[in-house]
Amino acid sequence: MANLLHNSSFFLLLCLLHFVLVAKSQSFIGINYGQVADNLPAPEATAKLLQSTSIKKVRLYGSDPAIIKALANTGIGIMIGVANGDIPPMASDPNFAKGWLSSNVLPFYPASEIIVINVGNEVMSSNDQNLMTNLLPAMQNLQKALNDVSIGGKIKVSTVHSMAVMKQSDPPSSGSFDPNIGDLLKGLLEFNKATGSPFAINPYPFFAYQSDPRPDTLAFCLFQPNAGRVDAGTKIKYTNMFDAQVDAIRAALNAMGFKEVEIVIAETGWPYKGDSNEVGPSIENAKAYNGNLIAHLRSMVGTPLMPGKSVDTYLFAMYDEDLKPGPTSERSFGLFKPDLTMSYDVGLSKANNQVPTPKTPVSPSPNASPKAPVTLSPNPAPKAPVTPTLVPTPNTTVTPLSPKTEKSVKAGVSDSQSQANINVGMLVLSQILWYPMLHMR
Repeated sequence: MANLLHNSSFFLLLCLLHFVLVAKSQSFIGINYGQVADNLPAPEATAKLLQSTSIKKVRLYGSDPAIIKALANTGIGIMIGVANGDIPPMASDPNFAKGWLSSNVLPFYPASEIIVINVGNEVMSSNDQNLMTNLLPAMQNLQKALNDVSIGGKIKVSTVHSMAVMKQSDPPSSGSFDPNIGDLLKGLLEFNKATGSPFAINPYPFFAYQSDPRPDTLAFCLFQPNAGRVDAGTKIKYTNMFDAQVDAIRAALNAMGFKEVEIVIAETGWPYKGDSNEVGPSIENAKAYNGNLIAHLRSMVGTPLMPGKSVDTYLFAMYDEDLKPGPTSERSFGLFKPDLTMSYDVGLSKANNQVPTPKTPVSPSPNASPKAPVTLSPNPAPKAPVTPTLVPTPNTTVTPLSPKTEKSVKAGVSDSQSQANINVGMLVLSQILWYPMLHMR
């Protein structure tokens, strides 16, 4: 009997450990919810759809009250945004920050779990000196407004960067920021460090592949089998572009003395459709990138410089945005359709979150006219910042090009639920472990 109880206890212990891991495993998967479209479903329908998935965080580019309200009591964490156009008045007038908070946060929080407020989007690569110099004062005034109502430690203040803030990312160990914005960026990072807010950035392996459309680069970008790329500085072999880009950012932060500042991937994705002259967009490639990225995050392997954990990653995007300008690919990033069905299956549904095996990556069409491979150099100037309610187009986030580098579990729960589950689990565990001991005499 004692052996039976012991074996049963061991089995239950394994089940419990799996349960605890499941509870914590999904909180890093988020999604971007853009609204540059005229065919989006009602916010309530989107909230219900999200609850049927393992997506636990949503990023809004603005602060649409209907969406924030619809996400109340769902356990879904919400990133909201201050429009670029609101940065100068927020920087110059603390009362503007208080008013913004009173209108966009306080009526909904904490029922709506707002976790981060991003002040502006890709400001540091906008070349708008007025916005760039006012960004930190705006963030400071908003932080003070949060502190004044005693939620400064609960809601973080940050801003989102494009990969254009990087001077170099090849190899990852040499990652560094553009020295032209060094002083301004240092001030922002000091703010991130002091407040515990994340450094949010938008890496897109898709754009790196567009500029270096070799078959081995596609496999490298899609987490497909490939020869890998060795970082000459660390001798680390990278097997995918995502890890290489994230580690380049980590190296750049470390080099500036900000090892404590956490990275959040505010956007990353792959379009499932494009124009005839665009290299890379296809359903197969989009499914491979997003599906394999999700599997990579769930594995908790991490990156070579940040092993054993997964960075919070917000997939781009919830829906297509049919009013966005530019090539077809700009309107073809949606993981879901307006009728709430999947554009393609990447294993996000709670009913079946096994990542489907993607097909072989689709190489560029012979008729396509790809850009010539580009060696690493400072990033091209991005587009001007978008107006308040618009989502910036993904091609404002061109990455440093062609870096020569690199378990599915059941759907999870929110961070607060995770902790509650863990607490209950530990209580159950103690009973499991003590019971056989009391009966083994």
